[in-house]
Amino acid sequence: MTASVALGDDSRPVRRITVDAAGLTLSALLSEPEHTPPRAAVVALHGGGLNAGYFDARARPGLSLLTLGSSLGYTVLALDRPGYGVSGERLPLGQRLADQAASVVAALQDFASRHDTGAGILLLAHSFGAKVALGTAAALADESLLGLDLSGIGHVYDGERRDLPEAVRNGGWRRNWGPLHLYPPGAFRPGAVPAEPMPTHESADVAHWPDRFHDLAPRVRVPVRLTFAEHESWWRHDPDALTELTGAFTSAPRVVVDRQPHAGHNLSLGWAARSYHLRALAFLEECLVPREINQGLSPCGTTGGI
Repeated sequence: MTASVALGDDSRPVRRITVDAAGLTLSALLSEPEHTPPRAAVVALHGGGLNAGYFDARARPGLSLLTLGSSLGYTVLALDRPGYGVSGERLPLGQRLADQAASVVAALQDFASRHDTGAGILLLAHSFGAKVALGTAAALADESLLGLDLSGIGHVYDGERRDLPEAVRNGGWRRNWGPLHLYPPGAFRPGAVPAEPMPTHESADVAHWPDRFHDLAPRVRVPVRLTFAEHESWWRHDPDALTELTGAFTSAPRVVVDRQPHAGHNLSLGWAARSYHLRALAFLEECLVPREINQGLSPCGTTGGI
């Protein structure tokens, strides 16, 4: 008899909620453990031209970060960044990078005041959202942030800087997706791609990122994980570039670089999404271990001992 293996409970509830970011309302998707308090929380930030639905792919069972995370005992909140979702009407031009980071800090504080975040928050972010996440992590001074998990982000663009804003405006299709066989059938059906126009202020910040990165990276004080897809083409990720990239995180206790095979830039929408999300949650578990050691807790949260 062949045993069936569950890929993830995609029937788990995902709710639409709003959070207050210092007077700015941001929309979000939320999935929480059903029967136990969360071990920790994952707050996810999507890339440019997408929205929070990026982390709730349903083209195939098991691809959604929201349902996978809650099934494994974590609260998962995917924010629509400023200029996306319900905030798009108020901010038709979006926000610049520093303002977005400040908005996310305020949104995290509001969310944590009303929801159980367990041992703390892993900030997981993709592409332009990873730029915002770096600014957010650099600004946070408390111990609520457990780690920073970033994908589709580097510090040196793979291409001429003068061409990048035009590539962003035109969608950068090949850079964003890579080979189409990396995505399940139905992933590109009408309405399936969680896309929204990239706000003007956001696209204007693209060319300035390399300088901004070197200001933010040294101020991050938590473990950092960087994932590059096999077919990543926005960023340089050769050995020399990675040495410089990781070396910039001078205050981070640990920096890990991962490679995700069989994946394009938009990792969370492809066949490799589940593998990538499981690796991210494993990194979160690694971030929890020092706290559990200090508190004398076993992984399930009970007092250790024989």
